[in-house]
Amino acid sequence: MWNVEDGRRRAESVNNVLLLFCPPPSDTTMSRITLTREQVRRVDRRAIEHYGFSGLVLMENAGRGCADRLCDLGIHGPVVIGCGKGNNAGDGFVIARHLDLRGYDVRVLVWAKPDELTGDAGANFHILRKTDVPILLFGAEHNEIEAARLAEQLSGAAWIVDALLGTGARGEPRPPLDRLIDQLNAAAAPRLAVDLPSGLDCDTGQPAQHTIRAVHTCTFVAPKPGFFAPGAERYTGQLHVLDIGTPPRLIEEVLAEG
Repeated sequence: MWNVEDGRRRAESVNNVLLLFCPPPSDTTMSRITLTREQVRRVDRRAIEHYGFSGLVLMENAGRGCADRLCDLGIHGPVVIGCGKGNNAGDGFVIARHLDLRGYDVRVLVWAKPDELTGDAGANFHILRKTDVPILLFGAEHNEIEAARLAEQLSGAAWIVDALLGTGARGEPRPPLDRLIDQLNAAAAPRLAVDLPSGLDCDTGQPAQHTIRAVHTCTFVAPKPGFFAPGAERYTGQLHVLDIGTPPRLIEEVLAEG
């Protein structure tokens, strides 16, 4: 175990899981529990239906937490954020907005049509479109032309952020994400995964043939059981558990349900 204190925040690492606290508490409960795919759904649903959170607030907290973590890790060049079409993409849009607010060079690459971005993800996409953050839309085929476009965007990148697939995804990533993931893995820049590396099953830890190999993973609320499967660390890298504002009591209620 190690920890770093700067008077405002403490970073504590237990079994390769980095927890950020402000102000410093003595408990590390979130490092000792896990949340399955279904429990994650129930946490979100209970937060909205019983505790009065809005989905936009939860997404804002998640995205801002990832932006904070990236800043802590150090940003020394462009940040490229790859987004799919679900809530994971919405987190990516929030990350981009907060990095832009802090003066960083950030660009967003989207593998979805604008009308496929709905709900909270769609709302954050439309907010981002009103900013100066460059947004590039990619097609449904990862052909030579699209691969060349992507290579141009990745050239000189300091970070690649994986906001393609979330905890709900199972099995092999569908085209064009399969070949896209391979190209992202081949890039020189380190990769930070949002909630989990795309292609990794959050419950079993089974990697798909095409799975992001992240250097860092920012997961929300608690680790997922699959992260502790043998070999999963090759895909998650350093794991960071970030809160999204959900009270401990809410988590305890979901865990009590089994």
